[in-house]
Amino acid sequence: MSTLLPTPLLEMRGLRIRFGTTEVVAGIDLSVVPGECVALVGESGSGKSVSARSILGLAGTGARVDAEFLRVGDTDVLGLSERALRKLRGGRVGLIPQDALGALDPLRPIGHEIDRTLQLHTRLGASARHARALELLRAVGMPEPEARIRQRPGQLSGGLRQRALIASVLAGEPELLIADEPTTALDARVRRGILDLLGSLRDAGTGLLLVSHDLDAVRGIADTVAVMSEGRIIERGPAARILEQPAEEYTRILLAASPAGVPRGVPLLAAPAPGSAQAPNDLTRQAVTATATATATATPILEAHGLSKTFGTRGFRVPAVRDATLTLLPGATLGLIGESGSGKSTLARLILGLETPDAGSVTLAGEPWVPAPESTRRARRHQIGAIFQDPLATFDPRLSVDQILADAHSNGQTLRAASWQRAITDSLDAVGLPRTLARRGPRELSGGQRQRLSIARALAQNPDILVCDEPVSALDLTVQARVLDLLDSLQRERGLSLLFISHDLDVVRHVSDTVAVMKDGVIRESGPAERVFGDPRDEYTRALLADTAAHR
Repeated sequence: MSTLLPTPLLEMRGLRIRFGTTEVVAGIDLSVVPGECVALVGESGSGKSVSARSILGLAGTGARVDAEFLRVGDTDVLGLSERALRKLRGGRVGLIPQDALGALDPLRPIGHEIDRTLQLHTRLGASARHARALELLRAVGMPEPEARIRQRPGQLSGGLRQRALIASVLAGEPELLIADEPTTALDARVRRGILDLLGSLRDAGTGLLLVSHDLDAVRGIADTVAVMSEGRIIERGPAARILEQPAEEYTRILLAASPAGVPRGVPLLAAPAPGSAQAPNDLTRQAVTATATATATATPILEAHGLSKTFGTRGFRVPAVRDATLTLLPGATLGLIGESGSGKSTLARLILGLETPDAGSVTLAGEPWVPAPESTRRARRHQIGAIFQDPLATFDPRLSVDQILADAHSNGQTLRAASWQRAITDSLDAVGLPRTLARRGPRELSGGQRQRLSIARALAQNPDILVCDEPVSALDLTVQARVLDLLDSLQRERGLSLLFISHDLDVVRHVSDTVAVMKDGVIRESGPAERVFGDPRDEYTRALLADTAAHR
């Protein structure tokens, strides 16, 4: 007696996507059945996100999408009108995009976003919708949901925005959920909660197409893995086999690029596997420690003293940073870790002079920096650069990649790319961006490509200090490794100092000389990186490390 296979929620065959004459997806086949999670993995720009978005008619402006067939259930997507596609979106098929800031309406409180989805796809009354919105916010780990539900996206951290976005998508109770880097901006604890939630939806019969460079997340939830490279699926199969015994060299390189267990100062792309006979021994660790000790005797290049900042809206006041004190030494990296919403990004903005503190001060190279009028800081702005976690929001959408870099290299004097062609080419090469992208706009780049452009722009002015707010969170492991190796080499060559903010504790441990741990705006613990990670003294730090270990 034959067993009937479930009807696929998604089935595509021979999917091809072109922008002009450039083919970015070259004939892929993919299916997802109820209760299955299929993960698409591969480097940034390999075609993962555009393939997933094409299912909803969102491949992008100028995209030409062709296929033998592309079906959601029994519906031919390629034959749908824009009106019919809008009906498909959010109800039958939900999309969690990787750019939370761009996906949420900046003028509407997040509660209104969720309520709108509930109005479109349920018959709940107003009070029931409000209760359901709070329930969804709690499910995605939103702290103080009763207060947060009234806040707008710009008032939330990147991680909180991501949680709000996920809640609004889940409100439609879709049969098929496309999750494009759903855990990118989340710390280990919330990330685990979101993956558990997605796993429970899959177990209840929801089909899940997961697009991710986070191989730990893929390992924890995926049933099937498809590996993409240059627009093609080069390997697919059960998740356990692909992630433990990959057949393709490309997949093996992806898996080997993780920073976990690789000591400070050891290049990731040349690093042997931790625990192997060639792995860095105690002499390597001693050399790194000796370098850090020598650096520690230097005069600080940046000092923050007693910084505090409180935000308020409609009587709800949030102390984002409370009496924070940090010291950054020349040529060193200070890692800043903590849960989403702990105040890390606000502290970075205070240090950059982009927010005015309620109390406290910052000195740069021994001279006053914050608080001060911007007019007095302007001549020294080039000394401190920044990489932000929402790169798309920081680019002028009217400019091309080469114009953005010409503007940075010329310190805002010109957009004429021809005048800075050699410098632009070097910048693209340094962060692994193809030169063919030079004429594209920011919205024509993948999330990982935008982040690399953000890094290239920040480095163009040769700063003394680089404030890095989740600089590699949107990057796949191989590109992440390339960027981290680049930052490490720049430190050695230029004496560059880094304030490195990340929820990825493996990355922070690999890059940092010292570490500070934040919770609820307070620095709970700080000290040498190996001591904090190896012998944490604060209960909160121990909990963060335990969450990361449990996720592997």
